[in-house]
Amino acid sequence: MKSADTEEKRIAEMEKLSLYGLTAQIVAIAMLNPDTMAGKVLFQSDTKEQSLSRNNKIELISGSERDLLTGFWDTLQHYDRFITFNGRTFDNPFLMLRSAILGIRPSRNLLPYRYDAKGHCDLLDQLTFYGATRKFNLDFYCKAFGIKSPKDSGITGQDIAPLFHQGKYREIAEYCMGDAIATAELFRRWNEFLNIKE
Repeated sequence: MKSADTEEKRIAEMEKLSLYGLTAQIVAIAMLNPDTMAGKVLFQSDTKEQSLSRNNKIELISGSERDLLTGFWDTLQHYDRFITFNGRTFDNPFLMLRSAILGIRPSRNLLPYRYDAKGHCDLLDQLTFYGATRKFNLDFYCKAFGIKSPKDSGITGQDIAPLFHQGKYREIAEYCMGDAIATAELFRRWNEFLNIKE
């Protein structure tokens, strides 16, 4: 890295590469139905594993990155709408690029028309009124709306790479599911109080 003149800067620059679909990989994908609060977490692990969460509503399934993506696209085609937080500018392009790199054809377009939340509801778009107000992270919106934040567990997105290298795959899966649960709760608030249907 030409711009990194110290070892600390070089490491920091290398860690930034984990934010791009061309230079990173998917280690976990959480999906949750906000109506039933049932779902699944697909996560990478050295060992194959399939289990249920404590409440028996969430499947945890491990496999390779290819397995994760194949399972994601298979599941997604059974739903009319998908809900994300910052999915339009981060998660969705990342998923599509990683799929293309691994030779997996997506089962649907994750970047449909931006101003129609019926097929894809990106809560960051909705809560900023499509960029009319300042953007904040999921943790901030959770705290503002009184929703339990996944960051309260002590894990943040910056911890994922080190946890992965330490083989703490289940912790990553549980953190990822926490994000999905928080997103579902935030969606409920938006849908009830801000989704004005004229």
